Parts: sequence; structure tokens; C-alpha cells
Amino acid sequence: MKTKKIGIVGTGPAALMAGTRLVENGFEVQFFDQKKAAARKFLVAGNGGFNLTNSEDCIDFIEKYDHDFMKNAVKKYTNEDFIAFLNKIGIPTYVGSSGKIFPERGIKPIEVLQNWLNELIEKGAEFYFDHQLIDFDPLQLTLQFQNNAIHHFDALIFALGGASWEKTGSDRKWQSLFQSKSIACLPFQASNSGIMLDAFDVVKEFEGEIIKNCAVFSKVVRKEGDLVITKYGLEGAPIYAVNKSIRDGLKTFIDFKPMLTFNEVLGKIQASKNTTEGLKNLKLPKSVLSMIKASIATREEYLDVKTVVNRVKNFPLSVDGFRPIDEVISTVGGIDMHEINENFQVKKYPSVYCIGEMLDWDAPTGGYLIQGAVSSGYTAAESIINLISVN
Repeated sequence: MKTKKIGIVGTGPAALMAGTRLVENGFEVQFFDQKKAAARKFLVAGNGGFNLTNSEDCIDFIEKYDHDFMKNAVKKYTNEDFIAFLNKIGIPTYVGSSGKIFPERGIKPIEVLQNWLNELIEKGAEFYFDHQLIDFDPLQLTLQFQNNAIHHFDALIFALGGASWEKTGSDRKWQSLFQSKSIACLPFQASNSGIMLDAFDVVKEFEGEIIKNCAVFSKVVRKEGDLVITKYGLEGAPIYAVNKSIRDGLKTFIDFKPMLTFNEVLGKIQASKNTTEGLKNLKLPKSVLSMIKASIATREEYLDVKTVVNRVKNFPLSVDGFRPIDEVISTVGGIDMHEINENFQVKKYPSVYCIGEMLDWDAPTGGYLIQGAVSSGYTAAESIINLISVN
């Protein structure tokens, strides 16, 4: 019998992992991408610090994902599995800050990608670039591209990305095509984004300053780390961690002194000559002092020590919105997770799979996004291997 052929649209980490697993198991794999080169967003992401996954224990790791399908995928293909794969293709790694896994120092993102592509090409995978998808038949399993070429397959995998960093190919233009096939899609929203704050003029002069060692929290999540003041608001991992809480309408706060209890802060201020002196004794930066003072409406409130301490420990964030979606690290939205099963098969079309960021799931930065993508690709490939005989 003829070798089974799989078409994969997209060349990001989700797509590459799916293709890797398939060629390892004897499938003929063809990749298609609308750009002139592979994995553009993967490379751009690497410019800001190329954390590929995280060393966190699997039990804690999977809790970073907001959907059971993603949790199950990461259980199936873990961070340890991905690290082992990277080592296999000549990319040794090390554990950096906060458990993030990076390629060994000196290894550039393009080297990681090229080693991965070489692994695929050596095993027979084919790549076609400048191929703009214009249609697909989920029943006949065909792909049609702008050059009117039509390709036939035994299964289709789509890894078309989300909606951020459009220049890399994540342009969300595919949504209308999928909706025309009765596959429900949700509007894209910003995730892992900086926030714009109401009445933030008071600290614009501190643009670029880092507020160290704080915690940002809601009733469902708390993340410690550093914040960066921008001309529009705040950036930083703790801010990204509460994006979902903000989208869900939950109140969010900053604890500027997470190492001290409320009573310890209270004692330090009470032991000082006055409130202003007490805040300075806490070694809060001028930007934070300005934020606290601006948030207190009257002199009487400022003189009430407990009110001031509450601002130090529970500073309310009045969020005006997220950054424009094209600027953010990742997005939520895309294909409704109700449209797929735990193997990332489209329920209406079981020979069609959707993986990676084109699906509506969320995770924080720190290696979890790439790991989620590769785990979804691996899971989809395993499903195809189990369902379709190679020969």
C-alpha cells in the first residue's frame, strides 16, 4: 500500500513537533507556509530571551494551562521529553532564572530552528514556502493555495497561529475560512500583555524604571517579580500573570512589599516621624510613592496609617485596557475548544487537526507557551499514528 501522506499548514513549533513525530513513524509529511521561511514567530520570540520550556515539576507545570486538553497534552509530552528531543538534535540546554530552560549560551534561535528543520528534512519531510492557503476541503482532505495548486492528503494538520506579531504570519485571516466550514471561532484577545492604566500621568516621568520585588495578584492568582514602568502603564511577568483575571473582570492589586506582612509594614510606618518618612523607610522608589500618594483622595486618608499600609500591600490597579493585540506576546481566542476533542481533532471532521496558538487556550510566559504548542503537536501526531496505518 502507498505511504500515507499528511499535510501540515504552518511551520511553528506545534507544526514542527507534529511533523517530527509523523516522519519518525514512516509518514510522508509536507509542510506549507505563507511566509518565505519557517517559524518566523518562533525566531522573533527568541530575540527577547529564548526560553523553550520550564524545569518545573510536571504536577505544577500543567496547572499553568487553563484547559484540560492542554494539561493532558503536556502530561503526554512533558518538558523533560522536549528537553531530551532538543539534546538529540544538538541543542543542549540549561536551567536559567525562575526555572526557564534555555539553549546553552552561545546557541542562537536560528541554530535551534535550523537543527530542527535539518532533522525533519533528513527524515524526508518536504517544505513549501510562499504558499498562501485559500481553501481546504475537510472531507476530501485537500489544500488549495493561491497558485491554484491542490494537494491531496490522508489527514490535515493546521497550526496557523494566533493574532499577535502579524508580520511573522500570525494574521488571523484564516478565521473566516474555518467559520465557512462551520468550525466556530472566538474573537482573539490579548494575553501576556502589558496593561494601560487610568490616570497614569503621575508616573510617566519614571518611564523605563524597574519596580523590583513586588507581587501582582487577584483572588485566583499571585505572581512575584519585577515590573517595568512604561509610557502607558506597566509591563512584566507579574502583570502578564493576571491578564486572565483582568479579562474576567476580577479586581487586581500590587503588593509592593511581599516579604513583609501588613502588620510589619504598619509597624515600620508607625515607628517613623510621619507617613512620608515611613514610606521612605520602606525603601519604596519615588515612582511607587507617587502612585500611592496619587491614589489617596484626601489628606485625612493619607494621615490614616492603615489606609497607607493598605496601598502598599493592596494597591488597586485601575486598568484601562491591554496593549494593541499585534504587540502582545500571545493571544487567546481562535478556534473554540468545544470544536475539537482531546486529540485536537475537529469533531465535525476527524481527519482534520488544529494545534498550537490558533486554539483558545492560555498559559503564562516562562516556557509554557512553546511547551504547550509542541505538546499539542505531539498529541495530534500520536492520534494520527494510532488511527491511520502507514502502509
